[in-house]
This record gives sequence, structure tokens and C-alpha cells, in this order.
Amino acid sequence: MSKADVAGKNEQAWFYSKEVKDHFFNPRNIFKTKEEAEKYKADGLGIVGSPACGDIMKVWIKVDKKSDRIKEFKYQTFGCASAIASTSVLSVMATEKGGMKLEKAMKLTPKDILKRLHGLPPRKIHCSVLGDQALRAAINDYFKKTGQEERIEEKKQ
Repeated sequence: MSKADVAGKNEQAWFYSKEVKDHFFNPRNIFKTKEEAEKYKADGLGIVGSPACGDIMKVWIKVDKKSDRIKEFKYQTFGCASAIASTSVLSVMATEKGGMKLEKAMKLTPKDILKRLHGLPPRKIHCSVLGDQALRAAINDYFKKTGQEERIEEKKQ
């Protein structure tokens, strides 16, 4: 790929949608440093990784206990452009319009993330799977911390 392709002057060279590129180059709700993440007082934390690709995602959430909605979604993703964009768009999906209800957030799928990104290359689709798993782990952690074990759900594969 030439420098012009990387700079975006030749849109044909990119295998990613405009949404993927936007969320990769301008990630939302991301912790840029370890110190930022360590200072954050989260209600729930989810960590997932994929040995197949080496990507690891950490998701921190804050929950509005009265409305049962996600009010904040922060993350760190160690991985490729697809993994970063997938987590970034998921963070927006979970917090927009007053925050997503926890019940609805538990039902998010990789297809939901892919739809919002307008797709990923076939060999990168596994990156979108990590985001919903990390969010679900963070919500389950919140349920555990708040004595709501009966609400914990494991994703059926």
C-alpha cells in the first residue's frame, strides 16, 4: 500500500468502511493511558482476549442504578484497527440516547456491531466478537458486585 493509500487519497485501497476508519482514527471513550484506567471507578469490568489474533479488550462501565442503563463505557483495546473500531462503535452504541438498558446490552451481538460499522473484511469479523463478550463480562461483573447474581447470563455459543 502506498503512502497516498494510507493517507486516504485513494479510497479504493482501503478494505474498511468510512465508519471503521473514523472509529479507528478517532476512537471514542478510550483510555489512552494505564493511569487513566487505574483511576477510573467502574461499576463493572470485563476483560476478554482472543489467542487466535492476539487482541485483548478491557471494558469498564458505569451504570445508572435507578434506570438500569449504561451511563459510561470506557475501554482499552490491544489489537488491530478492526478491534479498535469495533470497541469504539460499541461504546457509542451502549451510551447513546441516555444509555442502553443492561438487558438490551446483554443481547448485543457481533452482527449488531458489524451493521453499525457497515461491515468488516471477512478475516477481521472475529474482532467484533470480542466487544460484545467484553461488555457482557463487564455487565456480569456489575451484577456480581451488586448482589444481582440471578441476572448473570453466559452467552450461548
